[in-house]
Amino acid sequence: MPSLSTLSRLKPLKGVRIVSLALNLPGPAALWRLRAMGARCTKVDPPAGDPMRLYSAAAFADLSAGLKAVTLDLKAATGQARLHRLLAQADVLLTSFRPSALAKLGLDGKSLKRTHPALSLVTIVGAPGERAEEPGHDLTYQAEVGLVPDLALPPSLLADMAGALTATEAVLQAVLVQRQTGQGVRLEVALSEAARWLALPRQWGLTAPGQLLGGAHAGYRVYPCKNGRVALAALEPHFAAALGRVVGLGPLTPEACLLPATHEAVAAFVARKTRAQLDQLATQHDLPLLTLPA
Repeated sequence: MPSLSTLSRLKPLKGVRIVSLALNLPGPAALWRLRAMGARCTKVDPPAGDPMRLYSAAAFADLSAGLKAVTLDLKAATGQARLHRLLAQADVLLTSFRPSALAKLGLDGKSLKRTHPALSLVTIVGAPGERAEEPGHDLTYQAEVGLVPDLALPPSLLADMAGALTATEAVLQAVLVQRQTGQGVRLEVALSEAARWLALPRQWGLTAPGQLLGGAHAGYRVYPCKNGRVALAALEPHFAAALGRVVGLGPLTPEACLLPATHEAVAAFVARKTRAQLDQLATQHDLPLLTLPA
């Protein structure tokens, strides 16, 4: 995936104008990437501001850096008139409102087709189709697809961030179609579907407990070492063979990597090493690993 710095150099969306009504995380994160691609982005905030300012000052600062923002009261006629002036000059409207809220504001797909036929609409919702009115959040969408297996909260907001990438993709699709046809399109991005996409490796059985990447492969685990931990990812046969030689087992075959004795031998070897020693072994033997503090 291109970094933001790479996107900033390429400017593939130079000249594209985007207006965003999306608050919190998925929409602003998508706008962050779109802005890096060269799009001219205007974020419309309600009078109370974006709640992200209260959730995380650091996130709000990153997401808002260099962004043109205007405050409009869309419940007032003057605010709606100002918004439609912005939309008349825009290529894409990005929102995160529920469909019923968009309809009340006259910003649903049918209404925009009449008022701004060349404008594309990308709507970020929680769940697709008829479920778009249901309340939910990143936690519920991750839980729905099996990414919350116990009582611990997920380490990151995966559904929100995957939704931001999906929304970015939808904007790119909309721009391509608009350039081909001269007409705007209506695209829906569901956070629950973004989470489902991220969960596919688990559903395929790759990362489920006891499966190949869920702890069954001795070369693909997190082990404690003498002064911390090591994330070991010697999965491919040539990496596993190198790991076996380092540990003293000889070149490991795929079958040998699944044996309890191999797990025990690797764990015992790593437990005797410091992070510095493991880092040195990784360099010497071309092993994919990362040492971590305890």
